[in-house]
Parts: sequence; C-alpha cells; structure tokens
Amino acid sequence: MKTLVLGASLNPARASHSCVLLLEDAGLPVEGIGLRAGSIGQQIVKTELDQIPEIHTVSLYLGPQNQSERVQSYILSLHPTRVIFNPGTENPQFIKELRAAGIQIEIGCALVMIKTNQYSIQ
Repeated sequence: MKTLVLGASLNPARASHSCVLLLEDAGLPVEGIGLRAGSIGQQIVKTELDQIPEIHTVSLYLGPQNQSERVQSYILSLHPTRVIFNPGTENPQFIKELRAAGIQIEIGCALVMIKTNQYSIQ
C-alpha cells in the first residue's frame, strides 16, 4: 500500500517536499502529484490526476480553495483508507463527504506523524 502526497512541491522548503523524502527514507512506498513535473529524491512527481492503485493514505497539501470538485472526486475514486489534512488544508464539507464514504480522517501533520513513528499504513 502507498501514500499519495497530493500537492507535492519540487521546492525543498515546502512541507510536501519533506513529506515525500521522509516517507522514502522510512522505506514507505510514496507517489507525488503536484503543479510541476519533476522529482523529489527517487520519486517522480506527476501533474495528472491519474489512477494510482493501492493508495492507503492521501497526505493532502492543497488548501481548501484548491480542493476543487475534480480533486475531491479524484481522492474519493482512489478509495483510500485514510486522508491526512495537513495544517491549512482542513475542509469541513469534504471531511464530511470522506467520512460518509467510510474513509478515516486525520487532521494533523504528516511530518510529525512520520518523525514520531506514529505513521502507519496498515
């Protein structure tokens, strides 16, 4: 099972960039989708909302204003077990939809979860 970092940035100063690297360093399978194609560590960052099989967790790094209906539908179509709403991404309406679909919600920081060994994809 994999983690999708949605909003992955090629900018090393961004939290989403660090998230991809920390997941990779922890030996956890990770995929990234961002505004610009490129790479973070060994991971290729894509720009298209393509179907990715076996997504356990979506770590969200898009503010509510960038969580369009298309993005929300995409996340739901992946049937993840969990969506992490990182700081600044909280969206009460979308959280309600995800919960109704049986998807676990975490409102917190994936970076902290990874660094403190609280991140699991079981």
